[in-house]
Amino acid sequence: MEELKTIAVGCDHAGFPYKELVKSVVEDLQLELIDFGTNSTESVDYADFIHPLAESILKKNAELGIIICGSGNGVAMTANKHAGIRASVCWNVELAALSRQHNNANVLSIPSRFVSKEVATAMIREFLGTKFEGGRHERRVNKIDIHC
Repeated sequence: MEELKTIAVGCDHAGFPYKELVKSVVEDLQLELIDFGTNSTESVDYADFIHPLAESILKKNAELGIIICGSGNGVAMTANKHAGIRASVCWNVELAALSRQHNNANVLSIPSRFVSKEVATAMIREFLGTKFEGGRHERRVNKIDIHC
């Protein structure tokens, strides 16, 4: 995997406060950020923000993505509809690391109603700093997408 340069971020209204946290961590790591919204806590439909984020990763405009909603599930389910996207819902640092090491996750999904901002910060740093191990895991990851 090439060196990280650009991270995509997207969320719904429940994830908005954590999106600002993501932006801060990405800036601290001196990476570029593409912000797909939303930009407030006003109720929105997460798919409107997550589909464009997933497409940006597939088009290689960003290397990785971070998505946030209340449970982390809706945004992850939406992102995972795109062949080539591997969004992983994580609620601790170890899961964030394993999602990269073993599953080559390219999107971290954060459940904002279930993790503290401190845990979210640690997960973001771990996710962005961990590389895919390849080897036996690569064979498994290559079997994820369905090609019709």
